[in-house]
Amino acid sequence: MGSSVSKAALGATTDVPTEPEPKHLADLIQYINETNMSVEHLANVLSEKTGSSSWVVVFKALVTVHHLMVYGNERFIQHLSSRNSLFTLHNFLDKSVVEGHTMSTFIRRYSRYLNEKSLAYRLMASDITKTKRGTDGMMRTMNTKELLNTLPVIQIQFDALLNFNANPEELTNGIIHAAFMLLFKDSLRLFAAYNEGILNLLGKYFDMRKNQCKESLDLYTKFLGITSKLAQFLKVAEV
Repeated sequence: MGSSVSKAALGATTDVPTEPEPKHLADLIQYINETNMSVEHLANVLSEKTGSSSWVVVFKALVTVHHLMVYGNERFIQHLSSRNSLFTLHNFLDKSVVEGHTMSTFIRRYSRYLNEKSLAYRLMASDITKTKRGTDGMMRTMNTKELLNTLPVIQIQFDALLNFNANPEELTNGIIHAAFMLLFKDSLRLFAAYNEGILNLLGKYFDMRKNQCKESLDLYTKFLGITSKLAQFLKVAEV
């Protein structure tokens, strides 16, 4: 099974400038959903692919990782969050092709978001985009201290997501488009949880201590700023 998962991972991260093939992604999802299979080997293969000098290979590896985070068994993101470091691509630059410079910028931004998504899981022991919502959901049932600890983590992840900052004219190939659609999906779920947390926080405002009131106002101000940026992000998705 190890060789077949390696084959699927390599198939998803070829140097052909198209999004990872659905067949390979489906094979990888099936693999990590089988609880007797180790996700460490798969994570290692994909991590190695991000060491390529080709923007195509690196970007496809990141899209594959994100796809597995969103659609795969929670064990995958749980494993990624346990690693000391995930992606160190802040200096990545592919100058070998014309499109490489622009795509390298998005690779650096995208890898930062995936790092923050993984770190948020480690800090909260859950993927906030998949937690239960509603009156008895995670964000609505937190106490003040929990909210003041959790909302900044969500804000940092959201900032990293919105920092991808692509306009419609820059979604020029299937790879960046696939990345954008995964970010779009995360943004809706992340905002739903974020909004519920803010509503819960505001409901507790008049029972807070003075220092907690100040923290809450700061969090609310940042929430308004992120809401404005999200509106711009969603406009790109409409095009």
